[in-house]
Amino acid sequence: MKRIRPLRGAERGFTLLEMIVVLVIIGLIMGLVGPRLFGQADKAKVQAAETQIKMLKGALQTMRLDLGRFPSADEGLALLSKRPSDEALAKRWAGPYLEEDLPLDPWSNPYQYSPAASAEQSFTLYSLGADAQPGGEGINADVGYLPSK
Repeated sequence: MKRIRPLRGAERGFTLLEMIVVLVIIGLIMGLVGPRLFGQADKAKVQAAETQIKMLKGALQTMRLDLGRFPSADEGLALLSKRPSDEALAKRWAGPYLEEDLPLDPWSNPYQYSPAASAEQSFTLYSLGADAQPGGEGINADVGYLPSK
């Protein structure tokens, strides 16, 4: 009876050179695809800020119907969630006007609010963008109902 011997090539694993080639290919692919994915994440944060600002605008307008005015600069957006201390105002307040706590912008900064009119609304409400500084371009640009210049 003839013995069958296993093939020598069938017993061997990957060589170090083969592993390095695979890692280099994966690195090249990530180098090409990675920046595009991060660019999409930045765009998504801008869109999230725009959506949250529209949601806050709706809550502010609903509160204005109840109170007859927008929050003062001192009261700020907190009035959407917390009953006012002034008893006359507290009687008309039908909040909270947000289902959850007041959100931060997608870059974890508070939204900027002022009762002063913006170009589009009778109040100012915006995010400072990724850099948390006034002005800027691209993802660093301010988003929302900006102060009139």
